[in-house]
Amino acid sequence: MSILNVEHLSHGFGDRAIFHDVSFRLLKGEHIGLIGANGEGKSTFMNIITGKLTPDEGKVEWARNVCVGYLDQHTVLQKGMTIREVLSSAFDRLFEMEARMNEICDKMADASETELDAYMEELGTIQDLLTVHDFYMIDAKVEEVARALGLLELGLDKDVTDLSGGQRTKVLLGKLLLEKPDILLLDEPTNYLDKEHIEWLKRYLNEYENAFILISHDIPFLNSVINLIYHMDHQELCRYVGDYDKFREVYEMKKSQQEAAYNKQQKEIAELKDFVARNKARVATRNMAMSRQKKLDKMDVIELAAERPKPEFHFREARTPGRYLFQTRRLVIGYEEPLSRELDLAMERGQKIVLTGANGIGKTTLLRSILGLVPPLSGEVEQGDYLEIGYFEQEMSQDVNTTCIEEIWQEFPGYSQYEVRSALAKCGLTTKHIESKVRVLSGGEQAKVRLCKLINRESNLLVLDEPTNHLDVDAKEELKRALQAYKGSILMVCHEPEFYEGLATEVWDCTEWTTKVV
Repeated sequence: MSILNVEHLSHGFGDRAIFHDVSFRLLKGEHIGLIGANGEGKSTFMNIITGKLTPDEGKVEWARNVCVGYLDQHTVLQKGMTIREVLSSAFDRLFEMEARMNEICDKMADASETELDAYMEELGTIQDLLTVHDFYMIDAKVEEVARALGLLELGLDKDVTDLSGGQRTKVLLGKLLLEKPDILLLDEPTNYLDKEHIEWLKRYLNEYENAFILISHDIPFLNSVINLIYHMDHQELCRYVGDYDKFREVYEMKKSQQEAAYNKQQKEIAELKDFVARNKARVATRNMAMSRQKKLDKMDVIELAAERPKPEFHFREARTPGRYLFQTRRLVIGYEEPLSRELDLAMERGQKIVLTGANGIGKTTLLRSILGLVPPLSGEVEQGDYLEIGYFEQEMSQDVNTTCIEEIWQEFPGYSQYEVRSALAKCGLTTKHIESKVRVLSGGEQAKVRLCKLINRESNLLVLDEPTNHLDVDAKEELKRALQAYKGSILMVCHEPEFYEGLATEVWDCTEWTTKVV
């Protein structure tokens, strides 16, 4: 049974086409991985099928009475709302029913007999629906999900805008689970999630009986939960049965076959053109030349898709620093309340250290305290001599109103326009991306702009906060290669063991010193 039908969909932004004549069908129980390079339109596709965006052309048709739950990588939570209020908003439809029920009760006092019968019937229907959907147990259900996701320890009355990226993702996931939708749409749900909760989400999706569409660049996670791949590439959407590894195998084979057919046809075209050029002027062979020209004119020419620019990251290295990059003495990090016990940490030149542990325990706060961006509650941090630090923050401000070119120019005012464009192109951005506003780019494209700033400034210590979030497979592989080649030191927060294995010289488990239980 078809739950969603998408027919002949085309969409673009300005002169940049995202997809052309795309058709798609979602069947009951399908577990789909929606994949593609950064900027190919995966999130745009999700926004179109959920009605947030109107397509330029085409039709989107959902089956009747289908409840859709969407976890969006760009969802902004409203300031002033508490965790409890966001989770409870999963039941807004039931609260609207309750309001309607109260309205009916008020009207019944002045109703005629006919109206009274209609009101009584509607009232009975609403009461049955509220009972079936456990309306009178909402508080207990909210607390149950909050406990499962480790949100209860944060305090359900905490303002959602005070939460870390991972904690916000958990709140949105919790809301989604409470809604119990017929279809789940998940846009990079593992971004900012720690290992424990990725495992929990994996189990949940494997047991999920309904359909879901999942966007993710975390290949091991993707492989463990899906049975179909839809690949978004060069404005097209192609279906592959099986997991990501099976898709790669079939995709590479198709690509090889197309290249072989293209080369064979190009050889034939060259031979035909050569024959026509040599024989069209001679009376004896003119008819044969015209026959070959007709064959050329009718030929359905094979075109190879333009190769997408692959990113190249080469970190520039500053002079050698002193032996110790930083040392902490009885350092306690936090804001109003401490997030750690007293810490005596040290990092030496040449080390590549990864910080791991659950969200909200203070990994980002520790990085920012070491950099001097957040004052410690007590104790001190002493930075070493001759440090040149490159810092990659977890998130980019959504208030940025500059183009990619302007963003790099602000950082490197001495660069010519050619140098700025070259620097961005090396990070895997096309001309159209480079000229676009930063805020309209996908999360992965924004990350590449920030990496562009980082690789073009000399450093001897890279401080990276979840650098793999949003990056596609090619960019992730190239970033790992570049970090392995980097002769400086690295201090990095990362939740992907596959990424830091073979790169890290040490892994620090931050749960050993945190005061938080998350």
